[in-house]
Amino acid sequence: MTVTVPDITSHLAAHGIRPSAQRIAIMRYLMENRVHPTADMIYNDLIADNPTLSRTTVYNTLWLFADNHAVSALTIDRTNTHFDYSEKPHAHFLCRCCGKIFDVPAIISPIVQSSAEHAKLHVEHMDIHYTGLCNDCHSIRQN
Repeated sequence: MTVTVPDITSHLAAHGIRPSAQRIAIMRYLMENRVHPTADMIYNDLIADNPTLSRTTVYNTLWLFADNHAVSALTIDRTNTHFDYSEKPHAHFLCRCCGKIFDVPAIISPIVQSSAEHAKLHVEHMDIHYTGLCNDCHSIRQN
């Protein structure tokens, strides 16, 4: 999927973030690579084309994006924070064997929704994640 600079700047502006060359490069990476990357993965993939980019800039930019709800910060893994750009709410599945993170449909039960409404809560963000074995790892363990 190729994302245009106007697509990126529009998304950033919608979240109150001023675009810069480095912010655009990082957001482009997230929009084009739906692999739930860590900050280090993004830095390693972008440094060749952006030699002035620092790890600190990547970390700070990702947290700026997350704090302004332009992306989600996933703390599903004990050792790393992963980042996710998505246009639609969804849940995540972490394979405890290979460590891959998959997008899965988020099914909000009417009980949860009703409870929030009853308590007069205005939910802005919800994290739902599952842990288990992906099909590939499950197949390997069955053999």
